[in-house]
Amino acid sequence: MAQTIFVAKESHPAEKRVAASPETVKKYVQKGLNVIVEKGAGLASGITDGEFETAGAKIGAASDAGKADILLRVRRPNAAEVKEAAKGAAVFAAMDPYGNEAEVEAMGKAGLSAFAMEFMPRITRAQSMDILSSQANLAGYRAVIDGSEQYGRALPMMMTAAGTVPAAKVFVMGVGVAGLQAIATARRLGAIVTATDVRPATKEQVESLGAKFLAVEDDEFKQAQTAGGYAKEMSKEYQAKQAALTASHIAKQDIVITTALIPGRPAPRLVTKEMVASMRPGSVLVDLAVERGGNVEGAVLGKVVEVNGVKIVGYENVPGRLAASASLLYAKNLYAFLETMVSKDGVFAIPAEDELVKATLLTHGGAVVHPNFAKAAATPAPAVAAAVVAPGEPVKKAAAKPSAKAAPAGKKPATAKAAAKAPDASEPAPKKAAAKTPAAKTPAAKTPAAKKPASKGAKA
Repeated sequence: MAQTIFVAKESHPAEKRVAASPETVKKYVQKGLNVIVEKGAGLASGITDGEFETAGAKIGAASDAGKADILLRVRRPNAAEVKEAAKGAAVFAAMDPYGNEAEVEAMGKAGLSAFAMEFMPRITRAQSMDILSSQANLAGYRAVIDGSEQYGRALPMMMTAAGTVPAAKVFVMGVGVAGLQAIATARRLGAIVTATDVRPATKEQVESLGAKFLAVEDDEFKQAQTAGGYAKEMSKEYQAKQAALTASHIAKQDIVITTALIPGRPAPRLVTKEMVASMRPGSVLVDLAVERGGNVEGAVLGKVVEVNGVKIVGYENVPGRLAASASLLYAKNLYAFLETMVSKDGVFAIPAEDELVKATLLTHGGAVVHPNFAKAAATPAPAVAAAVVAPGEPVKKAAAKPSAKAAPAGKKPATAKAAAKAPDASEPAPKKAAAKTPAAKTPAAKTPAAKKPASKGAKA
């Protein structure tokens, strides 16, 4: 009997995305899987139930989740949705586990095999599965659009008979996927762009996009990047020097976009209230890290606040503000991962020794199995066995092969410090940028190629 995929309608009030598209539904069906899409799941993303039906899906109700072997979601299921799911089902979503350990444990106790898509390793093989990059790419673009809307003036320089309109000055803090896309978008719109990041590798990428790089380039700066491309936490001395440089620069900017995140920790504070006060009335700050505590002091989740004439934009779920595009990319990310677990005969099974599974599998066999969340003091969680494991099948302990170390997790909080800690630390420095626009991982020419994503919704 064919196994069943259930595509949920997201219950979070700020979530407009959906975890499948007509294109991916058609591919699942071609692989021999049944697909049930919850009624109205794609409407907020511009996808009708009829389009899903034409692709081969059946339209169902939320209760149909209990019949499914595989659950596809954008966000982690809530308590009621966990109870609705069948024991042994596999759930693929952005799980946002840091700070939500109780919810992760609840999924384990419910017998779900929960995959955190934001934990996908940043390796060549997994590029097409990387939700962080695909969603952050869109968030960076949207940040410039939102910032320009609030700015209320033209971005490019315009020379007219009535006079000259000066080009807007845009400053991007954090040069990961979101930051690179923000730079490229602002440049295309004609702004004068500068950018900063603590990782030396980003300097060339910034300059290749036609922007100016700003940083204290001392010896510590040269050692500020890990082997995996993530930012290290800088010393207090460096932070002070970078903060002073940043403060004087921000005072002259029209639009500032912040994207800095540190895996498993709160977003670092990059812009203080004193810096905000130094900006000209009419200036705008767009905080893409507001869901993790914010890079900008005074940012409020889900709101645009005004401080002495300066607007601070704290929109929630920025990728979701481009739901149609974000859903198509996210759906492809899920399909690219899921197809590695489906045999030619259409049978879904979890390949326990696969490096991608080890990095992303949070719960399995009734317990939390991810090394970052399994309690050391508790009864040892069942290890994922070396053989292929079917959904719901209890796992045997693998004595000789412990789980591989997981890749750095997606964005979640812990402790905020001062300016210039680690811009875009949730994203490793992308490879060498090409001429115009950043791609999801490696900035490509002209148009941003989607690919790994900011967050929870991306983030960015």
